[in-house]
Amino acid sequence: MELLDFLKIGAAVVALAIAIIGHEIMHGWVAYMYGDTTAKNAGRLTINPIAHVDLVGTILVPLMMYFLPVLMGADSGFLFGWAKPVPINTLTVISRGGYNAAMQVDLAGIVYNFTLAAFAAIALTAMDSPTTADGVVYIFTYLLVFQLLVINVVLGVFNILPIPQFDGAHFIAHLALKLRKNEIAEFFYKNERYGIIVVLIILMTPLSHYLILLPVQTIIGLLLS
Repeated sequence: MELLDFLKIGAAVVALAIAIIGHEIMHGWVAYMYGDTTAKNAGRLTINPIAHVDLVGTILVPLMMYFLPVLMGADSGFLFGWAKPVPINTLTVISRGGYNAAMQVDLAGIVYNFTLAAFAAIALTAMDSPTTADGVVYIFTYLLVFQLLVINVVLGVFNILPIPQFDGAHFIAHLALKLRKNEIAEFFYKNERYGIIVVLIILMTPLSHYLILLPVQTIIGLLLS
């Protein structure tokens, strides 16, 4: 494995950590703004990655998504994953700010990812593509910014999908409760345990092309334009 390969992997790992850890911290921080100290008391409003590691979402899924395509003959896969969800006392949030506050908590991570992706796109357009004459630091920085763009858009798109246990489903459930469509919220709550199965089905079937890759390519194209 050449130096460039190590730099690519290192940049992708760092970018994924920034994307998923920041995503979870933002959920906890917005909840904290509405009086919920659960995440803070659990030590989850920290940038220490150890506090946020999830065996499946932070380690196994990213490894599978990145290296499985390599074993099948592709150059590399793309990194996708998630951190351990921050604990949120939704009742406290709702009691302080209503269902609108709960929906803000739901969307906080998505807003973080797309905002970070936008800044990465701005930085990337201002940078020159690295050449063999550039130093390792510049090459790594360029790769890191590129990965921040791609990974944050991927996470943002994925979390918008109404998959039980993920942000999009939480948002729809709280919106349904606000509109007194309790049966919709109940559907998502009852099926949360199947969320990971839905994720794996999407990632391992052609659905990923239509639900993830096409929207990601479109958004990245718009950001870079």
